[in-house]
Amino acid sequence: MTEANNNPEMENQQENTEATEIVQAGVTSQWLTENGFAHEALEKDHSGVELIKVDPEFLIPIATALRAYGFNYLQCQGAYDLGPGKELVSFYHLLKVEDNITNPQEVRIKVYLNRENPQVPSVYWIWRGADWQERECYDMYGIIYEGHPNLKRILMPEDWVGWPLRKDYVSPDFYELQDAY
Repeated sequence: MTEANNNPEMENQQENTEATEIVQAGVTSQWLTENGFAHEALEKDHSGVELIKVDPEFLIPIATALRAYGFNYLQCQGAYDLGPGKELVSFYHLLKVEDNITNPQEVRIKVYLNRENPQVPSVYWIWRGADWQERECYDMYGIIYEGHPNLKRILMPEDWVGWPLRKDYVSPDFYELQDAY
């Protein structure tokens, strides 16, 4: 028998080590680290896109640095809900777009937000394409994009109550389907 088999504490340490596998930092994450930007490298997504977790207070400095590093196109900005009582996530999918490039470098920034007061700076002033996308995330999830020039509902009526895409949302006029007939 090995020492780990005799010692339950060592078994727990081995299990924890195996469960918390080290994520290999991608090219962009390495560049951010070399330049002193606080972030966390996440595991790449299913298609191999590098994912980076950023705290809300560091979004603007990191986004500005990535723009200067060549990420000149905000392909998509969106949000999602991790579940009732859990965090909301605002994400930014960036590309380096240049002439004659068929496979541009990509990175996705994720900002995890407290659902009770979800606030994050707007990237509108860095990538103008964020305008309607941030408004939609505000409208559907209630995320406040600080500094956005026109943050108001874009899909729902102005007097709508609540944030329809949150997983804990209940429509104010909810009724069962059988009650509709």
